[in-house]
Amino acid sequence: MKFSAWMSALVAALLLLMGSVYVVSEGQAAIVLKLGKVARTNIGPGLHFKLPLVESARVFDRRLQILAAEPERYLTSEKKDVSVDFFAIGKIENVLDFYRATGGDESIATQRLAPIIKDALRNEINAHTLQQVVSGDRDRVLAAQLVAINKGAAVLGVKIFDIRIKRIDLPTGGEVIVQVYRRMSAQRKQVASQLRAEGEELSQTIQSEADRQQAVIAAEAERDAQKLRGEGDAEAARIYAEAANRDPGFYAFQRSLEAYSKSFSGGDNLIVLDRNDPFLQYMKSDR
Repeated sequence: MKFSAWMSALVAALLLLMGSVYVVSEGQAAIVLKLGKVARTNIGPGLHFKLPLVESARVFDRRLQILAAEPERYLTSEKKDVSVDFFAIGKIENVLDFYRATGGDESIATQRLAPIIKDALRNEINAHTLQQVVSGDRDRVLAAQLVAINKGAAVLGVKIFDIRIKRIDLPTGGEVIVQVYRRMSAQRKQVASQLRAEGEELSQTIQSEADRQQAVIAAEAERDAQKLRGEGDAEAARIYAEAANRDPGFYAFQRSLEAYSKSFSGGDNLIVLDRNDPFLQYMKSDR
């Protein structure tokens, strides 16, 4: 019996000891509740003690965390519709305020922070053009709202250090994307017209050059042909003159035969001449 009693007492002591000790890691902070009310707060890293069964400890992560949100649609200063996907970087700044505002539930803190950040972004985006929002200065544009965002976040015991935009989209079917498509179409048509004009100009240049070369080639061919004809006529005249010099009578007879052939080639030609005309000298009979 004594051994069992000692064992029961030892187990009870261990349970009391375990219930009275808690550990806070680096990057964490804790509060101690006594019968549901805050007894101690902002407890840093280390090994700590509390009253068993009466006090309880709540430990919170105070490291930087990313607070994601669903993409939100905004209007720019030109009333153009854009969809902005963003995230915030923050941490628990005041553990007591965080616990009182959210009961220590981080999801509740995220739900209450989202509209604060979205309203601040809406005010900033509404004051800028689409070009300013999507330009490289958009981080500076968002940073201007950190002061206003942290005023609302301080109520939750949270501090936001930075807000980053992941992407900016033009909603499908929105007026902005329609205008973008129209502008892109107009630019492509302009480029196509320019290319057609350049092609037409190049075609005319090539055609003009081809016509010029054709005219030059035809002129050179005609020149060479006339030269060859002249040389041929000169050679023929030389041959005729040489033949005439060798046998004038035969040359005259041949030329007369050629003249007869041309004159009577039709078969029904009628020529009226004097009977003593020299043209008929080779057609007379000696008998």
